[in-house]
Amino acid sequence: MTDTMDQTIADVLRERFGFERLYPLQRRIIARVMAGGDALVVMPTGSGKSLCYQLPALALHGPGVTLVFSPLIALMEDQVAALKKHGVGAEYINSTLKRAERERRYERLAGGEYELIYATPERMHKPDFVDALKRVPGGVKLLAIDEAHCITKWGHDFRPAYQQVGAFRKLLGCPPTVALTATATRVVRDDILATLGLDAGAMPLFASGIDRPNLSFRVERVWGDDQKRTRIFDTADACPGTGIVYFSLIKDLERFADELQRQNAARRDTSGELAFELYHGKLDPIQKKRVYQRFIKSRPDQRLILLATNAFGMGVDKPDIRYIVHAQLPGSVEAYYQEVGRAGRDGDPSECVLLYDQDDLAIQHQFVEWMNPSADLLMQASAVLERMPHADFDVDELRDLIIHKNRGDRRAEYCLIALNKYDVVEPSSIAGRYRMVRPLCDEQIDAELLDAKKQSDLKRLLDVVNLTKADDLRRFIAEYFQLDPPAC
Repeated sequence: MTDTMDQTIADVLRERFGFERLYPLQRRIIARVMAGGDALVVMPTGSGKSLCYQLPALALHGPGVTLVFSPLIALMEDQVAALKKHGVGAEYINSTLKRAERERRYERLAGGEYELIYATPERMHKPDFVDALKRVPGGVKLLAIDEAHCITKWGHDFRPAYQQVGAFRKLLGCPPTVALTATATRVVRDDILATLGLDAGAMPLFASGIDRPNLSFRVERVWGDDQKRTRIFDTADACPGTGIVYFSLIKDLERFADELQRQNAARRDTSGELAFELYHGKLDPIQKKRVYQRFIKSRPDQRLILLATNAFGMGVDKPDIRYIVHAQLPGSVEAYYQEVGRAGRDGDPSECVLLYDQDDLAIQHQFVEWMNPSADLLMQASAVLERMPHADFDVDELRDLIIHKNRGDRRAEYCLIALNKYDVVEPSSIAGRYRMVRPLCDEQIDAELLDAKKQSDLKRLLDVVNLTKADDLRRFIAEYFQLDPPAC
């Protein structure tokens, strides 16, 4: 990096972000991007990945916009809000906007008013969005792909729209590209490169080691809910401050919440009072925001425990989380690593406790079954939708028609996800409802591919079981991701 470029980066870092220095790995990534190179970045949650494209977006000379694809609407909105506080010309475009506002932002984008524009990957298919990008003075000067593990169909958060990002990159003229993720095995990293049409020489890996010395990892074998509740209270008493307890099922989270609060009332005199909040995907947006704000602003002396599903976590910027407890088995090593990575970002000691009850394995096995609807079920869903008496429907109506079971069965939800991927259904103008576009054809479905995906998910679940048996969790995680020692 030249002295002039060094000074430019230092000035932008201090004046626009309020930081005095970069971490060594951030510095190497930014140097490559500033020189016009591509980079595959794998860094733990909370280690400053976003700065690796945000800083070059502002430091690169000349006209043009930095385009950031992110699959998470809440996260992109939080990042844009944070950038605006620093005086950065950033904005987002996603499905939450009304048409008039979306069109207004398209025009401002085309006029070169934004330094960074965030969008969901589905925007790639919107002609108005593509047209606005083509009209930007200087075009797209940098492309950032956040949560890049969503590219791969074998990953734990597959986002079908991301499969077209390589072709879209070519449409943009192949700008310098940064793909970023916290969790990517070697197979996933190879798939990211293949999707982008690049190799390891053109897009080298920049990865930090996954080990954080301030985190303590342990697995505790338990039998039944009583032992789980005891371990949760023991962890909270040993680690004063704020913690998260993760559950797989909402119904179990709510059941535990009632019992934990009852026991908490009985132990106030001897152990001090704990505070509880609940967070899951079925809360209404106002309640989610209230819980999130209380959690983020909580002080150590408030001893707040957040009981949550995996709906909580992405983009959480709280450095002093003192413990993470998994009250039920996570669905993958990737999910486990992302969730424990939220603990102790301030560098102080923090506990990561996985409570392993063998009976919980059945919960995740059921999830794998739900997430992988069979070819027969998909064809059945398509057939019943053809006979629907009205134009649109929601997931509950589809469930009643193809499954005839309780609302806890999620196969209909994943059927909808698959049918949307096949362009058989699409969201209607009413939130939460869909309409049929065309029938599903036999030739669209590759039964062998569906089975291979299911077997891959079962293998990831087996990896979690092996994690619980490992003598050294740090070594197991390092070998799983194959990132130690750092590649760059």
